[in-house]
Order: sequence, then structure tokens, then C-alpha cells
Amino acid sequence: MTFTLGRLGQSGGGLVFAGWLLLLTGCATHRIDWPARVGHYTYDQAIIELGPPEKSATLTDGSVVADWLTQRGQTILVSGAGAYLPYPSAGVGMGGGNLTAINTPDYLLRLRFDPAHQLATWKKVQR
Repeated sequence: MTFTLGRLGQSGGGLVFAGWLLLLTGCATHRIDWPARVGHYTYDQAIIELGPPEKSATLTDGSVVADWLTQRGQTILVSGAGAYLPYPSAGVGMGGGNLTAINTPDYLLRLRFDPAHQLATWKKVQR
């Protein structure tokens, strides 16, 4: 089987394609199947895999609720001219007029473990 490069490949399009392929490969993340882990995943395993939770609480029945930060919220400054300046920013923005701050929420993974420290429930939350 023989492949030939057309004009796109001869003009550097192959490099663009390789760049996109590399970008898409790098963006692939390991998705955790949380429903499959309910009843089979311990609090200790969560700490080993995810690190210490940002917050946790032990309830009166002995169960534990713990939150892990998955994405930190950001503050975005929007000027009257429509320029977007992420904060904190090392870049230079342009625009004029009044600036408006838009805050995005933090995203967390909340896991609840039963008194035997087995995963009972999970959910994604914002704050």
C-alpha cells in the first residue's frame, strides 16, 4: 500500500497535523468510574490515589465525608472593550473602560465513606 502527500503535506501541513495529534493525545485523561468503585474503594485508597483531601469531616455515625479539589476557580477581568485578562496574569491585555471581575467556582469531588471506610456515595460539587 502506498501513500502520497498532497499539497497539504508538502507545505508543512504534516507538521500541523502532528501538532494537533500530539495536543489531542496529551489532553486524554484517565476517567475514573466512580459508580463502579462504590462499596469497593476505601478512604485509605482515596488518600493514596488522590492525596489528602482539602476538607473532611467525620459524622456521628462514623462515616467520613471528604472533598478533593479538582479545578481551582479563576477570576477573569473583562474590560468595556471586551478584552479578557485572566488573573493573576503575566500577560498584557488591551482595552479600555471599566473592568468587571467574573469569578468562576472551584470544582470538587465529594466522596462519602461509610463507617467501615468503604465508598458509599460520590458527587461533583461547585463552591
